[in-house]
Amino acid sequence: MSDKSIESLQDILAIMDPEVHMNLKTAVELGRWQDGRKLSPEQLEYCLQAIIAYEQEFLPEQQRVGYIDRTGLKKNRPEANQAPEGPADGHDQVMPINVIKH
Repeated sequence: MSDKSIESLQDILAIMDPEVHMNLKTAVELGRWQDGRKLSPEQLEYCLQAIIAYEQEFLPEQQRVGYIDRTGLKKNRPEANQAPEGPADGHDQVMPINVIKH
């Protein structure tokens, strides 16, 4: 780390690298630093801000914390006013089997 004073989020991003990013994520997940000390509420807030800012700047959307892949949601779920897809004659549908014990 350099001797330059940190005065803004941009200063933090300038010194962050992937290793620091992962260490911050781990600290947030565990609620503790690597040496076992607990994160204060302020430290947790600053870590979260740094993680979000770093990911916004350097990672594609799919690799960011909290990303939800919504690409297949509309294809797989019929709309409320549409009939479900599939054959109308019942073929290719799973039918229950009744097992009778004698």
